[in-house]
Amino acid sequence: MRPLSFGKFIQVLVYICRKAEEKVMIKKLVYGTLIIAISFIQTTRLYAQESEAQRFKNFQLSSGRVSDALKKYNDTLSREFKRKNVAYPPKDIFLRAFKSQNEMELWARNNESSEYKLIKTYRICAISGQLGPKRAQGDRQVPEGFYFIDDFNPKSEYLLSLQLNYPNYADQLTGSGKVGGDIFIHGGCVTVGCMPMTNEGIEEIYTVCLNAKLNGQEHIPVHIYPTRLNKNGINYLNHEFANDVPKMQFWSELRSVYDYFEKTHKLLPVMYTPDGKYVD
Repeated sequence: MRPLSFGKFIQVLVYICRKAEEKVMIKKLVYGTLIIAISFIQTTRLYAQESEAQRFKNFQLSSGRVSDALKKYNDTLSREFKRKNVAYPPKDIFLRAFKSQNEMELWARNNESSEYKLIKTYRICAISGQLGPKRAQGDRQVPEGFYFIDDFNPKSEYLLSLQLNYPNYADQLTGSGKVGGDIFIHGGCVTVGCMPMTNEGIEEIYTVCLNAKLNGQEHIPVHIYPTRLNKNGINYLNHEFANDVPKMQFWSELRSVYDYFEKTHKLLPVMYTPDGKYVD
């Protein structure tokens, strides 16, 4: 092979450099395009989220029932929260219900590092069915377990209603065939399978939950227990349901979450085993 002349060598070197520069430019162009595309997608998503949040707010506030509830109870709730040194409107609330006691507690805190404080306890008008989880459609049971508020309905037959995300993962795996749905906290004081409040009660609960939602809380937890799972409650369940092994096993899953909250006034993340049991 004949050696390259110095001039030819320079030409080849220049050619290689130009090609390399073209590749660099192409890479820069590709990278720049990707950055623009990612930025556009993020901006679009943010805009969509903001638009969705604004649409939700507008829809809720356009309801006469909602606006009336806000006018009636915002000041009262603000004073209740102030007495507990929790900001209002709230950023983080939690509902806890006890079927035997027909009670629903409202808890709130200022931030993730602080403890929840009990703000108020509401009376549930009635509970259909018996103690134990809901396992089938039409069993008239009020669910037990760990849920969150999935929807706000200002046009409910029962004045106002808050829909739970029943069936959750545990319900779907442990239920018998069709497990049903449409479980609400609502007004009207009558129900089959839901948690009915007085109209005044649902107006106040709806008001505080809506304010938390509009203030950025995406998921509002709702825990439903058969009874308070303290010593007296456990003794009662052991006495009445000693031979009902599935229920006793299920309640033992709930008890670990109950005990943790009683000790810390904080919530554990809800987790499940592959077969639909709550993780202790």
